[in-house]
Amino acid sequence: MKDMLAQLEKLRTDAAECALIRDLATDPKKRELFTRLADHLTLLASEVERAIADSAKRT
Repeated sequence: MKDMLAQLEKLRTDAAECALIRDLATDPKKRELFTRLADHLTLLASEVERAIADSAKRT
């Protein structure tokens, strides 16, 4: 479980960093790329969070 929580925290941190880079980017293509990356990492974090919740329900 600790590894899943660590991965969840890393995904959240990476998503926040991508959002920060997006906000600072002046190139529209880079802004679009980092928006997609932030969204994707946020989605992955949600899936890990759901897996943790499902795991907790089974125990």
